[in-house]
Amino acid sequence: MALKVFIETYGCSANSSDSEIMAGLLGKGGHHVVAAAEDSDVIVVNTCTVKGPTEEKIRSRIRELSGRGKRLVVSGCMAEAQTGTVQKLAPAAAIIGTHKIDRIVDVVEGNAHLAVGEGRLNKAGLPKASLNRAISIVQINEGCLGSCTFCITKLARGSTFSYPVGTICNSVEDAVKNGCREIWLTSQDTGTYGMDRRSSLPLLLQEVCKVEGDFFVRVGMMNPTLANHLLQPLIGAYKNGKMFKFLHIPLQSGSNKVLAAMKRGYRAETFKKIVAEFRRQLPQITISTDIICGFPAETEDDFKETLAVVEETRPDTINISRFWPRPGTAAAGMKRLPDSVVKGRSKRLASLCKKISLGNNRKWLGWKGRIVVDENGKVPGTFVGRNFAYKQAVISTGRNLLGRTTEAEITGATATWLKARLV
Repeated sequence: MALKVFIETYGCSANSSDSEIMAGLLGKGGHHVVAAAEDSDVIVVNTCTVKGPTEEKIRSRIRELSGRGKRLVVSGCMAEAQTGTVQKLAPAAAIIGTHKIDRIVDVVEGNAHLAVGEGRLNKAGLPKASLNRAISIVQINEGCLGSCTFCITKLARGSTFSYPVGTICNSVEDAVKNGCREIWLTSQDTGTYGMDRRSSLPLLLQEVCKVEGDFFVRVGMMNPTLANHLLQPLIGAYKNGKMFKFLHIPLQSGSNKVLAAMKRGYRAETFKKIVAEFRRQLPQITISTDIICGFPAETEDDFKETLAVVEETRPDTINISRFWPRPGTAAAGMKRLPDSVVKGRSKRLASLCKKISLGNNRKWLGWKGRIVVDENGKVPGTFVGRNFAYKQAVISTGRNLLGRTTEAEITGATATWLKARLV
């Protein structure tokens, strides 16, 4: 019997990709993915556990859904890394981990109740149903090679397992043939790609860009250690016209003492060197970074070092997280800073980031060029597009531009997005 399944997704683009794969497998298995929990026979909650507040939100949601009388399936990082927690929250729920999503049909049909544990699954070769027809999320590898003291994701995703270049390129080719204009290459750390199969991220990017069609490629987050190791070949790959000039490279802290306590494997100088070299060769590149405020080892002087690095490198976007201890990590046993201190530092950093982002965005005023429209805007009659540097531009028009490219001019700037008009 065909079942109606609702999938609710939390977290990163890799999690979104897992949801698309589960939707693709369910469709192939004869089931229907629906847009609302109320219309479903089975509810799948694809969880994230990287931050404490996110986990609390998901805990509440699982409790709520477990009382609806429908079959509940919990998947994702929380299901994998905190299986016992999920079992206590919803004893009747089926659980499927990050390495076992190819078993989603069995789990949804009730033929399996617990599917977790290590695995080597080539996700790039699995069917999927894209959530956005303009964007295809392609996972290139699972896991990472780090041992960060604050990160629970390693417990959920494991060590690096890279997917074959040919399988990835086939997935890209299929997506482009189906009308996708943006390809997001994603993983927990894209810089580790190929280190387990005598390949590398730059080599993969070269092959992906050989795929025929009109599309852009966005590369997901990479650790500075590996970006530095691959620096010149990586920049060379980024010069291809199909590559979005967008680099997501996390700083986490500007203090070398704190970076050592985090076991990040690099120094602040490494981050500064990478940003400077990318900007020297690709002056208009967009730099995105991540910073944790209030790590247990962070003093006021350490925090000021972070502010100084931000002032010097001036990233376009900064994802700010307040430290939150995650179960099973080394940092969970460290003495936490007072909440008031962490909150204060977060506000100070956010204020600086807003100032820098606004200044960077104002440099685009008057720019004219091609924009790929990849989202419907929040306001009716608006669409969101990206230029070659992955800058977000909002366009007001009565035409349906989703999935198309258009010529536009930047006419306004805020700290988070640009305003554009059709040319």
